[in-house]
Amino acid sequence: MPSKLTIAFFELEQWEKDYFSKKLNHTLLFIDDALTEKNVSRVKNADAIGIFIYSQMSKKILTRLSQLKLIVTLSTGFDHIDLKECKKRKITVCNVPSYGENTVAEHTFALILNLTRKIHLAYDRTVRGDFSLDGLRGTDLQGKTLGVIGAGKIGQHVIRIAQGFEMKVIAYNRIKNKQLAKKLRFSYVALNTLFKESDIITLHVPYTTSTHHLINKKAIGHMKKGVLLINTARGGIIDTNALLEGIRSGKIGGAGLDVLEGECFIKEEKQMLSPHFAKECDLKTVLQDHLLLTQPNVIVTPHNAFNSWEALHRILDTTIQNINQFQKKKPVNSVK
Repeated sequence: MPSKLTIAFFELEQWEKDYFSKKLNHTLLFIDDALTEKNVSRVKNADAIGIFIYSQMSKKILTRLSQLKLIVTLSTGFDHIDLKECKKRKITVCNVPSYGENTVAEHTFALILNLTRKIHLAYDRTVRGDFSLDGLRGTDLQGKTLGVIGAGKIGQHVIRIAQGFEMKVIAYNRIKNKQLAKKLRFSYVALNTLFKESDIITLHVPYTTSTHHLINKKAIGHMKKGVLLINTARGGIIDTNALLEGIRSGKIGGAGLDVLEGECFIKEEKQMLSPHFAKECDLKTVLQDHLLLTQPNVIVTPHNAFNSWEALHRILDTTIQNINQFQKKKPVNSVK
């Protein structure tokens, strides 16, 4: 294997190009567009290729890359890559298994604190020159019960943060890890128990057929009056009409939503930063159609929980690690 690889990167922003140029001691080629059959000839001599989800690594593409030894995708998902063909051609494929667990967890608490301390209402008032405190009395997190639906990597970060606020934490998860519960000082409970006992409920499960409208009219009926609901996962987990009804009736005391039902299908959060996504999806239209936006006790952010400099740098750093370890013949984060 040569000491220097020829690596072609696609779909990068300028700051990402600059970062790779500084950190990688290889011959680098940068192509702004996604990899297609039209531009594959430009990188026919590449030893490695770095792509995102809009670049389809099909059999036709792979056939024209005779020197290719490594594909690094700057994403967690890899269904845009023909793994069977890569295996046949002895091409290593590496992904970014994780990058934003703490980032999303921190945004979760940003939403919680905005709701409990009415920061959004206070800000709107003070920018108009009104410094009165009427209607701005908040509530403490200390002693409150936080219900975490989905105690995976993001959920665990949320639990750790909650302990810092001296909250009681209960969680619902399909798979129970007793050692983890002991270590992080939380209890596993049934879903209905979580609904009944939680002062704040936060969602950290994937969107599947089994989690579609997990939060519906019946579920809301089991919740405490005045419960706060937080969603930084996927919009379809909540039935919007049921949520709106719960908000208007006072059953739900407030909601912090980074995702909305009706968003375009999103495979990867980083996808939202791509110009390709902007052409396909118009979040403004989705937002304009939501009556939730008019509710004073609802905070909506535009699917921004993942979007920190540190999280995006972790994607690049993992990609660099994937390349360097491949060079050492000790590949990491390889997918089968």
